[in-house]
Amino acid sequence: MARCLSSPAATLLMLCGLLAAPGLTSPKASAQELALTREVRLTFERTDRHLSRTGDPIWDLRVEIPGEPVRHFEAVSGRADRQRANRHQMGSEAPLPQGHYAIGAIEPLGRQDPTELGPIWIGIEPLFPTGRRVLGIHLDPSAGINWNSGTGGCIGLIRRADMLSLAELVKRSHAQTLVVNN
Repeated sequence: MARCLSSPAATLLMLCGLLAAPGLTSPKASAQELALTREVRLTFERTDRHLSRTGDPIWDLRVEIPGEPVRHFEAVSGRADRQRANRHQMGSEAPLPQGHYAIGAIEPLGRQDPTELGPIWIGIEPLFPTGRRVLGIHLDPSAGINWNSGTGGCIGLIRRADMLSLAELVKRSHAQTLVVNN
């Protein structure tokens, strides 16, 4: 029995080419795929660089908005000594697992929130099976400074100004998907 897939997650999966749209025999000719080339793209990839004082790998969060210059934001993910840990295990302090994520709400953080999260939280939700939960993009104010450098597994931008700029770009562009490549 076929199940109707009309949820926002199914739509995202179709747009990312991970699920065929119902009734389409040639996904290459689909309107969804053509639209994908015009959509905002957030991509997260590990670089060969490291923070000199703490050894955290530097990751590149790339934002591509059609008609605008590509923007790059330096970030950390996980802890320096946990880069090879199980990326699907909750509490592992490993980097984000590879895959597609839905971008959620942009939320200002206040005094009641941990200072290690910075001023803004952008929620992300894996679109694949994993044990990881409560994931997001936030500032890592300790990046490259002390023992608390890195994150529990989220994306931690290194610079406050970058976090504020990213939040504005995501909000303005209505970005919906993040892809973690490696």
